[in-house]
Order: sequence, then structure tokens, then C-alpha cells
Amino acid sequence: MVCEMNHGRRPYWRSIRTYWYWFAVIALLVFQWIMYPPVPGPAPPPTGRDVLTEGVHRVRRVVDGDTLLMQSGARVRLEGVDTPETVREDYPVEPWGPEASAFTKEFVQEAGDRVKLTFGNERLDDYGRYLAFVWDGDKMLNEELVRAGLAEARLGWHFSSTLKRRLRLAQEEAKRAKRGIWSNAKSAPTTPRP
Repeated sequence: MVCEMNHGRRPYWRSIRTYWYWFAVIALLVFQWIMYPPVPGPAPPPTGRDVLTEGVHRVRRVVDGDTLLMQSGARVRLEGVDTPETVREDYPVEPWGPEASAFTKEFVQEAGDRVKLTFGNERLDDYGRYLAFVWDGDKMLNEELVRAGLAEARLGWHFSSTLKRRLRLAQEEAKRAKRGIWSNAKSAPTTPRP
């Protein structure tokens, strides 16, 4: 008779085991979700003035020797170089600063206000400006400023060793020729700033 009573029904121990099985599966999934939350898909690419990609861009204006304001509103700081200050608030205009600004304006004008930007390993500086190498064809503004003695090479940042070499050679040439900041005409070289 015992067989007739259980016919078509699961034994009691099997139904309890089934509940525990599903409880364990659900608990494991919840645990996994808590410990390893689902990773969202790739974010859509940012748009607007906060984004600057490599390529050709229009320059709205030259801020100073080593800073450009792009048509998009993004600010670009020349990577690997430092020109004397001309527009820093509460800071005097440094010798050779106006010449560096004029040199950069002329470079941009000769490029028709359209320059090509390339980036090193770091995209932004501490002030939210893009760090870039600025090109007009094969001419690199960063290198030309250093060669003219209107900027110091800053080689401690993370960018291509090939570009570092170009800047180093341009600076050696400017020092040998005693151009700009390396001459005694207006001042000694600018002191390093953080």
C-alpha cells in the first residue's frame, strides 16, 4: 500500500532537496551580482567642447606662446615645451614671452588657422588643457619654438622618445646659436616651473 500512496508524487526528501537547490542557485547569483556587478557596455563617445581628437582643427585664437584656444572651445597646451609667460594672472610678462606669442600667432596664420593635433600618452594637464603636438604639414610648432629659442624643452613628460629627441636637438641648436632665451639680449633662461 505504501507504493500506492506515493504513486505520481515525489518523495518528501526529494522535494526539500529541490527547494534547497533553487535556493542555493538564487543565493549564488545574488552573491555574484553583489560581488561582481554587471559591467555596463562601452560609454558613448563624449561630444562637445570637452572632446578633442587627433586630426586637423581650427584655431580660434592664440592665448600665448604655448597655449591655443580651439574653435570648439577646448584649450590646447603645447606638449613638451614651456614659453615665457605673457598672460598669467598676477604675474609679470616675462622676457621673450611676447616674441613667443607672436611666433605662435604667425605659425597658426601661415597654417590658415587650421593645425593638426597629435597627442602623447597624457591627454590633459592639471588645468584641464589638452597636451598636444601642433603641426602644419611636417613642421611642428613645439619644435620650431624651441629651435627659435622662444621655449624650453620639457622632456620629463610621457611622450614619444622620437619627439623628445627632436625637441632636445632643437634646444641644443638654439643654445649653440644663443637664440632668444639662450642669448644675453634680454634675460637668462626662464626658471623651471612646476
